[in-house]
Order: sequence, then structure tokens, then C-alpha cells
Amino acid sequence: MTVDTGVGSRKTWLTVEFVVLFLGVAVLYAVFLRGVGPLPFLLVVAGGVVVYLRHTGFDRRDFWRPEALRAALPGMLAVWAIAAVGLGIAVAVLRPASLFDLPRERPLLWVLVLVFYPLVSVYPQELLFRAFLFHRYAPVFGDGTRMVAASAAAFGIAHLMFGSWLSVLLSTAAGFLFAERYRRTRSLLTVSVEHALYGCLVFTIGLGEFFYHGAAG
Repeated sequence: MTVDTGVGSRKTWLTVEFVVLFLGVAVLYAVFLRGVGPLPFLLVVAGGVVVYLRHTGFDRRDFWRPEALRAALPGMLAVWAIAAVGLGIAVAVLRPASLFDLPRERPLLWVLVLVFYPLVSVYPQELLFRAFLFHRYAPVFGDGTRMVAASAAAFGIAHLMFGSWLSVLLSTAAGFLFAERYRRTRSLLTVSVEHALYGCLVFTIGLGEFFYHGAAG
């Protein structure tokens, strides 16, 4: 039996690249740039990701697929409603002073977050952690549960920049949900809507300080 050394070398290289990009960069950012807003960096990276995907055989229908959103939306909203109740109770019990703190204390900022966060932050994140990651690292992780786990882990680790274990924990859990949604639908629009729902929820419910330096009072 012969071994395809070319395939093996590519998988090894991609594995190293994955660790460097999604663990190494996240740790370096958390150590040296904590407190620096990541949005400009994210937008530049997202632009590069779009160029890469458009020239490497990525199915461009996956950028949107609105029909997938229509089919998935009822289930998404049902799970989101359960999560909203659970998070609301948790914040009310464990952090009562923080419950709805952003809309109560800084309503203009809250409205701006609800409007601009889905547009300038969510979709670029999904381009990187779902479309790019699924497309480039398929030779390493396949397209099933290992890929979902890799995407969720990368997404959670990226939130080290906020300096809280809760940021990483909640983001990893959300990352599993978003990655599985993308695996099933191959629709960046669908997973971005779901991501935006949860993001706007945490900013509203009183957990914004764990995901955005300017959300706290």
C-alpha cells in the first residue's frame, strides 16, 4: 500500500496553519492588544476572506441562500426564545444590577448596537469562522462533527480578547450552534441572522460587557 505524501503534507500544513491562525493569533491579541477594538482588523480579514473564497472554488450561493433562512427561521426563533428566558433568569438571579443595563443606562448606544452590530460585525465573523474555516480546513476536519467542533473552538478562543472565561464559554456554546446551522444550511445569511439574534440578546439582557468593551457603563 502506498501513502500519498502530498495529501499528508497538505493536511499537516493546514493543521499547523489552523492552530497558528485561530489559537496563536487569538492568544497574542488577548495578551498584547486587550482593550483594542477588533472591528477594523475583523473587517480587513473578512475582505481578504471574500477574495480568497471567490477564487478557490467556494460555492457563491452559500454567501446568502435566502430560501434556507425561510425554512430554518421557526426553529431558530423557538430555540432563541428558550435561551432568552434562561439567560434572563440567570442574569436576574446572579447579576440583578446588570439586567437590561445597556438599554436602561445607555439607550442610544443600545440602539446603535442593535442596528450596526449585525451589519458590520456578525457577517464578517461568519465569513471567517464558518465559510472560510469550513472551506479551507475540510481536508483536516471533514464536513461533520469534527468540523463543527473545530469551528466552535476557534470561535470561543477568539473571545479571549475580552478577558473573561464567561466570554469564551458562552461563545463556544454559541459557536456549536452556529457551526451546526451552517453545516446543515450552507447559508451565511441564515447563520448570520441566528448569530445576530443571540448577539443582540446578550447586549440587551445585561451581558454586553463580556463581548464589547464599550457596552458597560
